[in-house]
Amino acid sequence: MKTSIKLKPLSAVLFGSRWLQMPLYLGLIVAQAVYVYLFWVELGHLVSETPTLTEEKIMLSVLGLIDVVMISNLLIMVIVGGFETFVSRLGLKGHPDEPDWLSHVNANILKVKLATAIIGISSIHLLKTFINAHNLDEKTLLWQVLIHLSFVISAVGIAAIDRIMGTTKTSEH
Repeated sequence: MKTSIKLKPLSAVLFGSRWLQMPLYLGLIVAQAVYVYLFWVELGHLVSETPTLTEEKIMLSVLGLIDVVMISNLLIMVIVGGFETFVSRLGLKGHPDEPDWLSHVNANILKVKLATAIIGISSIHLLKTFINAHNLDEKTLLWQVLIHLSFVISAVGIAAIDRIMGTTKTSEH
């Protein structure tokens, strides 16, 4: 049984301000819907144009679809994990569809998961670049590799700092 805790007025305003993030999460849900629409449009193009496409073009199209799915997964992590971490509990304990990672999410774990997802998305972009390398100049290729490496180094740095600080512990909800 939960007990109601009465907060001082300033504390209540400060604590309540976390709900100002609700429109941001709702906006991300709209962005998720845009990605679903984009996925179906791109899939429709792939299916309708398959007879005229080369294997390389099909591979690039499929990688584009994978990219959309990975970005969509990133959105879900931010929406669900961010809301649960920074706004309010979702009350999913015991629900059969509760994501495993949600039961132990905190701000630091969320940062590491996001950094890892960004590396995955960047890897797909880099793979698309390498497949299409014959159409790009060396400077473009070099910059894309350097940007990808900066994502990898950043993620390793975030994970290392998190490990050093010892803040990645399972938190009970």
